[in-house]
Amino acid sequence: MVKFSIPAVAVAIGAGLSSTYAFAPVANTGARSVASSAPLFMSSVAAPEQSPLAPLTVWGDRIPDIIESQNELKSRKMDFAPTIKSSDLGLASDDKEGQLAYVREHAMEIKQQMVDNGAVIFREFDLMKEQEGFVKFYEAIGMKTCLDPLHSVSARPTVNGDKNSPVYEAVNKESRKNFFIGMHNEFVGTRAPRAAAFVCFKAAEEGGEFLIADGRQIFRDLKTELVERLYNRNIRYSVMELPFFGWVDNFPEFVRPTAMGALKGLVSAAINAKVDFSVDMQWGEAGYDNTKMLQARAPSQPPILVHPVTGEPHWFCNVHSHSSKLRKDRESIYGAERFEDGASQINKSDMYYGDDGAISDEDLEHMDEVTMKNVQFVKMTEGDVVLLDNYKCMHGRNVFDGTRKHGVAWFEGWTGEEEMKAKAQQSKQAAMA
Repeated sequence: MVKFSIPAVAVAIGAGLSSTYAFAPVANTGARSVASSAPLFMSSVAAPEQSPLAPLTVWGDRIPDIIESQNELKSRKMDFAPTIKSSDLGLASDDKEGQLAYVREHAMEIKQQMVDNGAVIFREFDLMKEQEGFVKFYEAIGMKTCLDPLHSVSARPTVNGDKNSPVYEAVNKESRKNFFIGMHNEFVGTRAPRAAAFVCFKAAEEGGEFLIADGRQIFRDLKTELVERLYNRNIRYSVMELPFFGWVDNFPEFVRPTAMGALKGLVSAAINAKVDFSVDMQWGEAGYDNTKMLQARAPSQPPILVHPVTGEPHWFCNVHSHSSKLRKDRESIYGAERFEDGASQINKSDMYYGDDGAISDEDLEHMDEVTMKNVQFVKMTEGDVVLLDNYKCMHGRNVFDGTRKHGVAWFEGWTGEEEMKAKAQQSKQAAMA
């Protein structure tokens, strides 16, 4: 989920208001062209010592017949998230050199498993118990790191505290332990890492499982009529609310519309200049006293896309984590999220159709049921890693008690990705011949 801090938003708005760019229009691009036509924002240039930015999201071509694609998946057997254990390889759990040699020798095979099966789970590898070994692990496989999608607002701290570290915290805060992180693909605005590796440095005493789900299976199991409706209308997220504008009501009525229009344009330009979002700000009301607020909505986009390597269609939709209704339903089980003050006031998200229409509770509940049916709870211990294809595999986190220390590295791609893509295209052409 997208998380902002009050200072970061203030900086974004302040930077926009103090620059001529704040008055330039921000393109609200169409769903299929978001990645290719996104404007170059202030945050689009990484510092020389840093990893590159997370790549632009690859939405792929529009699927001609979405129902036919769903039916084709129903007829296929799909394997998901195989496990590689050090002991199954004849290696002792403390044989770090042997483990590193294995992943280096089988790097292409491991990456192919990740692409074909969505994720690969590594267990009994002492090599990855510390950050240094974890980095050696993914470098040996040939994964290419990128910055956290929200690096421009410093939303996610690094494990070791070094701002240039490629290994980020994976929502370990004790204050968020009763917050069930719904299933999602990691993408923020116009950018989405191609892959990720989640590592356990310390397991929570209770709960805290890492959750994964195959986007192909979710697409396969959704009601056909809902798939068709969602795909034809697209979906749209609200990604934050700014509840700071009650004072606008103090303006005389004849001034208020002009003032609100100017504020909406300035805030939109400021946030888009700071974070690669292309958001559209909309006025609304919040709280018991219906205080004026600005809600940021992302561009319309498809809930199902074509995998950039395999060409497979799959679910790529964060309704499970972003829907306000589904989060509130979970509160009855795990406790309230406490959206009361500070950054929590702006970290409110929701989901709509691409035309801003409301999605019914019945459809949201069905998407929740199908998602949870396909979720795999992975109880990780120290050194365990889940290497996942961020386009095909969704992830989340269960509630926990105790102290949890998990990390994540994001990847813009990997060595051999183009060769995989060419091979997949050749296989597809051969099957059609």
